[in-house]
Amino acid sequence: MNLSLNNKTALICGSSQGIGLAVAQELAGLGANCVLLARNEEVLRTAVQSLSKKENQEHQYLIADFADPEKVRSVVYEFLNNRKIDILINNSGGPKPGLISTAATTEFENAFRQHVVNNQNLALAVIPGMKESGYGRIINIISTSVRVPLKNLGVSNTIRAAVASWAKTLSNEIGQFGITVNSVLPGFTKTERLNSMIENNAKQANRDVEQLRSEMEADVPLRRFGEPSEIATMVAFLATPAASYVNGISIPVDGGRTGTI
Repeated sequence: MNLSLNNKTALICGSSQGIGLAVAQELAGLGANCVLLARNEEVLRTAVQSLSKKENQEHQYLIADFADPEKVRSVVYEFLNNRKIDILINNSGGPKPGLISTAATTEFENAFRQHVVNNQNLALAVIPGMKESGYGRIINIISTSVRVPLKNLGVSNTIRAAVASWAKTLSNEIGQFGITVNSVLPGFTKTERLNSMIENNAKQANRDVEQLRSEMEADVPLRRFGEPSEIATMVAFLATPAASYVNGISIPVDGGRTGTI
């Protein structure tokens, strides 16, 4: 099984912490040169230092806020001058919790730009180089809400589904060039976003935070939340030559919680 990413370059979005950073660490461990993209330079600098260089890789970072798609686009296009990206990891924090019945239309517009528009801009930036080399991986980190909408995440459910549909459509168009497009759907994973969601839900329901956390863990067949590294290993596999015939799918990595086949 060929799991080597030697001489491959990966652009990992939202990679200063959480799942994004775990993905960067896995890809670096397989030999990839990693380019981290996020908004906090101080945290990015520390994140880059945590990456393996066992294959004498060169890691670096780019600074942009995903709330500003044009800035993200310009930063990436400037970086790509005389360079190419082999692996694109689309990953960005989800919209805030809330009921869809009370969500403002601006929440949908902002979330659409942050997720779908950024993904499209980044794909347009990297696809020409992937076509030239005959190798490309575009991997989107979304949510299990693509399969089963989650309570109190109305805007997020809507936009995440749009990203999955975008990815499937793109996979049909560019697979002929040796470029695969897949999505990974994390379940309950130990991140700041999950902690924030639990605290918000507990406050709204006037519940004890730890009791609610325990109930959520019990709802997972493995009886625990996932580690960011467990999501990252699936993403890393899809990035390798070994996954060359895996295309256009959305894979839950959720301990079995999602109630679909």
